[in-house]
Amino acid sequence: MRSEEDRPVAGFPFSAVVGQDQLRLALILCAVHPGIGGVLVRGEKGTAKSTVVRALTALLPAVDDAGTMRPARLVELPVGATEDRVIGSIDLEKVLRDGERAFQPGLLAAAHQGVLYVDEVNLLHDHLVDVLLDAAAMGRVHIERDGISHSHPAKFVLVGTMNPEEGELRPQLLDRFGLAVDVAASRDVDVRMEVVRRRLDYERDPEAFVARYESADEELAAEILTAREKLDSVELSNRELRRIASLCASFDVDGMRADLVLARTATAHAAWRGDTEVTAEDVRVAAELTLPHRRRRDPFDEPGLDQQQLDDALEQADQDAQSQVEDDARDGEPEPPESPEDRGPDEDRGPDEGRGPEDGGPEDGGPEDEGPDDDGPEDPDGPGGGVRATDRPSAPPAGEFKAKLLEVPGVGEGAPGRRSRSMSSRGRVVRSTRERGHGLHLTSTVFAAAESQVARGRTAGRLRLAPADLRGAIREGREGNLIVFVVDASGSMAARDRLSAVTGAVVSLLRDAYQRRDKVAVITVRGREAELVLPPTSSVDIAVRRLQSMRTGGKSPLAEGFLRAREVVLRERLRDPQRRALVVTLTDGRATGGKDALHRARVAAHLLADASVASIVVDCETGLVRLGLAAELARELRGGYVRLAELSAQQVAGVVRAAA
Repeated sequence: MRSEEDRPVAGFPFSAVVGQDQLRLALILCAVHPGIGGVLVRGEKGTAKSTVVRALTALLPAVDDAGTMRPARLVELPVGATEDRVIGSIDLEKVLRDGERAFQPGLLAAAHQGVLYVDEVNLLHDHLVDVLLDAAAMGRVHIERDGISHSHPAKFVLVGTMNPEEGELRPQLLDRFGLAVDVAASRDVDVRMEVVRRRLDYERDPEAFVARYESADEELAAEILTAREKLDSVELSNRELRRIASLCASFDVDGMRADLVLARTATAHAAWRGDTEVTAEDVRVAAELTLPHRRRRDPFDEPGLDQQQLDDALEQADQDAQSQVEDDARDGEPEPPESPEDRGPDEDRGPDEGRGPEDGGPEDGGPEDEGPDDDGPEDPDGPGGGVRATDRPSAPPAGEFKAKLLEVPGVGEGAPGRRSRSMSSRGRVVRSTRERGHGLHLTSTVFAAAESQVARGRTAGRLRLAPADLRGAIREGREGNLIVFVVDASGSMAARDRLSAVTGAVVSLLRDAYQRRDKVAVITVRGREAELVLPPTSSVDIAVRRLQSMRTGGKSPLAEGFLRAREVVLRERLRDPQRRALVVTLTDGRATGGKDALHRARVAAHLLADASVASIVVDCETGLVRLGLAAELARELRGGYVRLAELSAQQVAGVVRAAA
């Protein structure tokens, strides 16, 4: 008999969650119509994201599993899961024991008719996210691998949660999630008190607390089941379909996925309300859940949906729908002939006849486009304006480019990404090993076994395998790195044209770091010290905001910048030993901070190189007279060197690879 201590703790009830109304609605709609494609929950830590998701499972209908009814499952996918574990693979044990080819289902099969929950989905490898979203949208999984052809249903509610401070999903993957909700802790004192009160009551006596909300949860579960059964009978009229298409067009979303998801969500909301026809209110609710994350065309765009823009778009969509109805009503009726009295006073005139300046026509005696002389005083911040090294915000980023590759030399074993070569559990198979490796190298295993078949007495029949025959697969993929930017913000760098070029280059490299799933850190050098304005983070958009508020002026303590970069890299190695670092320094090399500044900068650069850190110096020196100090620092760093004016994607890649 199970003791009180062994009894499982009841989950927190869905009905007991305080606030988070939009999140709860999004989860319910996906439970009504799993074809919506799942929910992405974005929010700060401590906002009950996981609690709400786990509570949803208890509301789902029971599942018929081989003639017996069982509760719906909650399947949690760990961030470190492999593709074999997710979609399934060959049943190796059955192959070796019985000589039969068999398929072993993965987590997607286990989640069928339940909930598949991925915490920190932004840290999951992109190809796995693609697999999950494909399955969620299609409702089936197709496997063609290892000589196996298999297909099985996989209809589940996909929920991914993430903290944006730990890095964003790429816009292409954001679009694949059906709905997205941003959650935050309430600032209302009464709401916060109620949240704490309920949590304490639950921890004090979980069973009594669950019993208090049992009837409310049962009612919600019955409503979800009723809405599911009613879903196919809900009508989506042409008027509302036109409203949906007009909304998506006005928000300029890519492709047609948004239109489909919006239509499915509006239909699910109508069924949830108990109606048999989609209304304008259903479309509005669906738009608030469907469109915000699809407006991010750039990794540095802020997510969200402007309510005024939504109101304007809905009003325009309503006008379009009404005009179409009127056009349909008049369809087939002959147009009455136009009489002279119907013409306006200007319709018989020439294009410019009788039109003065107030009508948009030209003035008498002068050319139409001529305007006042715009010549004025020179911009004091422009070239030659003698900008003083003052403590002011930097110029806006300019001159951005597409950086194709900025690679750390050698082969690492870091976190999955898209930058440098690495040995990992993902990627192409390059050779076999007698060790465990990453998966089975089937060909090498068969060849190893073949050599011993005579000694094992085999003359016919199945291959006789032994544990010593097994060979592991060595795979080569790509990893993400730690990119530490050391940005010289001293007075010699403060000229607007130069600083704009520098910030533009850094933003371009940050964009590249975002796409290649790197962590980044930003150090600025000015005055008497080097400031770590952004510790290592996966949230590259935060780095861009910090860069845009960077202040400039004063001397250039480059030695402190290199020492701070070394400190950041060594500290990060303790936290994440496998993630390799690359230091990118943007400077003119004119070290001026402190006594014997240039010598100390060279010594500090040498120390950074001795720590086995790959580096590249981007020389920002301009003008006819060049001192070549940045190139000297690059030699001390034993890294790459390139001039700012020559900073192309191909040149950067070549320079960094040469730094091995």
